[in-house]
Amino acid sequence: MNRKTKWIISGIFLALFLLWIVLLKTVDVRPVGPAGTSIGFATVNAGFQEAFTFNKLLYTVTKLLGVLTIAVAGAFAIFGVVQWIQRRKLLRVDLEIRNLAVLYVVFAALYVFFEKVIINYRPMIMPDETDPEASFPSTHTMLVCVVMGSTILLLRRYIHNKGLRLVLQIVSALIIVVMVIGRLLCGVHWLTDIIGGVLISAALVSAYAAMIDKGRKKKRR
Repeated sequence: MNRKTKWIISGIFLALFLLWIVLLKTVDVRPVGPAGTSIGFATVNAGFQEAFTFNKLLYTVTKLLGVLTIAVAGAFAIFGVVQWIQRRKLLRVDLEIRNLAVLYVVFAALYVFFEKVIINYRPMIMPDETDPEASFPSTHTMLVCVVMGSTILLLRRYIHNKGLRLVLQIVSALIIVVMVIGRLLCGVHWLTDIIGGVLISAALVSAYAAMIDKGRKKKRR
């Protein structure tokens, strides 16, 4: 897949994400959330929520996977800082790592943005909380899809043993699957929150893949 195609795919997922937000604010919006909070696609979301109530085990598993994912991101950050110190110039840090930093910053900015610009509230008031919290898009879904999705791409660059690389890529993919399904079924998100998290993550990872291709072409020149 060439770089242009990856940018197009990223744009398509971004457009779908923005359309998803518009639909959430306009289609079947009713006060079915806690404390009378209004939710788009209310019938679908409420029906799904009735089928999958709060599951503490799945919630704990997804929290632990979130910690693991943050550790992976931290390891790449340390790797980048070490390269920067050793090579003495930021521009000498591997292109993939510099672009990864951009990806992480964009993710963090989106996290803060959607904490302030609330699209949906959680379907339940969390323990130790008194008020509903923002829940769209699912930040745990975004976190694991962005970090582990980009990790799958980076493994091709840094792990030269094909067998080991394949194992690590499979593990990364499994972490994504378990996290997405776990957040979907543990009861702390609406169905539409998970879909939103997957859409924006796909846009970000596709853009990152395109950035890597662009960087590699410049390096060859």
